[in-house]
Amino acid sequence: MTLPLDLLMFAALIACILVGFPVSFSIAGVATVFAILGAVFGIMDLSLLGALGQRVFGVLTNPVLIAIPLFVFMGIVLEKSRIAEDLLETMGRLFGGIRGGLGVSVVLVGALLAASTGIVGATVIAMGLIALPTMLKNGYNPTLASGTVCTAGTLGQIIPPSTLLIILSDVMSNAYQQAQFEQGKFTVETISVGQIFAAALLPGLALVVLYIVYILVRAWLIPGDAPAARQLDARPSARAVVGAVVPPVILIVAVLGAILGGVATPTEAASVGAIGAVLMAGHRQGVHPQLIFAGAAALLLLGVFAGLAPVRLQRSDVTALDWGQGTLYAALAIIGFVAIVVSLVKSDRSGILKPAMTQTMTVTAMIFATILTASIFSLVFVGLGGEERMKEIITAMPGGPTGALIFCMALIFVLGFFLDFVEITVILLPLITPVLILMGHDPMWLAILIAINLQTSFLTPPFGFSLFYLRGAAPKEISTGQIYLGVMPFIVLQVVGIAVIWLLPALPTWLPEVLF
Repeated sequence: MTLPLDLLMFAALIACILVGFPVSFSIAGVATVFAILGAVFGIMDLSLLGALGQRVFGVLTNPVLIAIPLFVFMGIVLEKSRIAEDLLETMGRLFGGIRGGLGVSVVLVGALLAASTGIVGATVIAMGLIALPTMLKNGYNPTLASGTVCTAGTLGQIIPPSTLLIILSDVMSNAYQQAQFEQGKFTVETISVGQIFAAALLPGLALVVLYIVYILVRAWLIPGDAPAARQLDARPSARAVVGAVVPPVILIVAVLGAILGGVATPTEAASVGAIGAVLMAGHRQGVHPQLIFAGAAALLLLGVFAGLAPVRLQRSDVTALDWGQGTLYAALAIIGFVAIVVSLVKSDRSGILKPAMTQTMTVTAMIFATILTASIFSLVFVGLGGEERMKEIITAMPGGPTGALIFCMALIFVLGFFLDFVEITVILLPLITPVLILMGHDPMWLAILIAINLQTSFLTPPFGFSLFYLRGAAPKEISTGQIYLGVMPFIVLQVVGIAVIWLLPALPTWLPEVLF
């Protein structure tokens, strides 16, 4: 009987992470050790590692993944320019007068920040520092307040644009192509980031509705848990609401609209988002509004005009009209360039730009290090026979395709207690998703079910990232136990959300079918 080195490899990885070793080093180190063990026991041929260079090159040249640092930069700039604080304060004053209103405002702000930043840590910390003390002052149950802040922050993983969805789209596209090849198809279809974004939009909003309904029902059944706010300023004026809400909404429409409308690729839309965040930060730091509006309008017009009527001045048959168009486009580019440079200078002087770039580099390096080392891990896992073992386990599940999917979802949920979403996405999913697609599950529907499951990993003790973020930002009177208890009802709501998607498959598949 041969040693089950593939299963022991997974167990060793979880053990290393639990001990506290850095994730990327754990993944690469465990893979290296088990590759050597596989060669010693005659289970694995080390020449298989010759494919590693090609895998690494494929990751580094993947155009989809280029969008990750741009979206990260966009989110961090928006967070550091205090736009989140404005949103929280304004929405809290708007809804705080009703029972459960502060909780509703936190969820709504979480959804807006998710769609404009996609950064879970920044959202949870911002709301932990600003909204949580306000909720406690107004008599909210500490567990409900903690759970609401934690969960609202995780919406950045399911509402596009999201780092999770970008990585997941790449994994699902590869799995879908692999499944089609195994079916004997040589003209294969792919899944784009835009399709995954479109598929996630309605389920993400459905989760927002679930959270709000739960908070309002709990406030109605137990009034002392979520009373109407007593210590807030007067309701904000319409102008204040518009000033706080409209800028992020415009950015959301510009980024998601460009992707879902087919006007721009995700990487191009991420660039638009990054520039939009820089302009918004410049406005917050005192750049004249007219320059910001002129720069944004000039860049918008340049994108529209250049798309509808491109000009090639290097051609030999250039007319006076072409030169006029070229001059107009150059003028628009200069106006936009000036607005960007002035905003960058102001942001730098205000101490925003350098920390934002440093944090962007740190987060991006962490994500790509995990993806690259996961390539080593998955290659060794396949060499040890893990891929065939996973196929055997999944296909042997009672209940056919449904039983197999329930088993895989439960496995992802359990691993979420120990592993980050990136590790699960790039290590486990390439092994199980091709099998599930071959069993007849729709890849788009499957992707969203998995995305909500992975979002839950941010809430599950002991290693849920949102729990750590809130623990660092929460007031001293909030205990770790209260944070853990607070997220439990929301974990149940996540399971309810998965059940809703399961029973209503049109929820994730309708919008992609309409748009694509």
